[in-house]
Amino acid sequence: MPYRLFDLQQAAEYLHLAREDIERLVKEREIPFEKRGNRFVFRKVEMDAWASERILKLQGGRLVEYHAKSSKAAATFLPHQPMMEDMIEPSFVEPGLPAKTKASAIREMVSLACRTGRVADVRGLLESVQAREELCSTGMPGGLALLHPRQPDPVLIEQPFVAVGRTPVPVPFGAPDGLPTDLFFLLGCPDDRLHLHTLARLCMMTQKTDLLQRLRQVTTCDEMREQLVQAEAVVLALMP
Repeated sequence: MPYRLFDLQQAAEYLHLAREDIERLVKEREIPFEKRGNRFVFRKVEMDAWASERILKLQGGRLVEYHAKSSKAAATFLPHQPMMEDMIEPSFVEPGLPAKTKASAIREMVSLACRTGRVADVRGLLESVQAREELCSTGMPGGLALLHPRQPDPVLIEQPFVAVGRTPVPVPFGAPDGLPTDLFFLLGCPDDRLHLHTLARLCMMTQKTDLLQRLRQVTTCDEMREQLVQAEAVVLALMP
């Protein structure tokens, strides 16, 4: 539903924020919106891009707070809090990703995603991931990138997954600290609520644990997957 419109309350629920937060963002013109008469409306396709970029920039207490809110909201549709065991299998991990450029890294990660058996439209996924990168790089400080489609779409993805790749030589990927990237995550979710929540979970795992260091130390697919599962357990233990 790329053209779906939200009102203020629906936007707040979708983004796991308080209505007052949305009103403040509108007043400060920090969120994409339209005014129709006396009403503020928000296009879902614009909200998806805005929300993912915002989550990637969250740090410290703001990230912890957002993750707690998204976890509470996710409890209504997730059978249990841990997600990584279901979303990542050893075959979804590639410790020797051959990419040497940003463009090839994106292609290689989409190719890796195909090995999950959960992608319905490979070409569509590639185009959507490329479109998301054109908006703003998903490269982050610390040598990682959290790639994802421009918006969640059940036409592209049949089941949620996380694919993880590591390049022997870091690749320039547009991270804000100017340093190259060697760890790549590709998140695929058919459901928009799960997409934002999983993105926040991965940010917590990479910021609040030593996951990145451990992913660079181990050598096999099974070991890398195990580090991801363990890092999620640490994050869940930190929750109030």
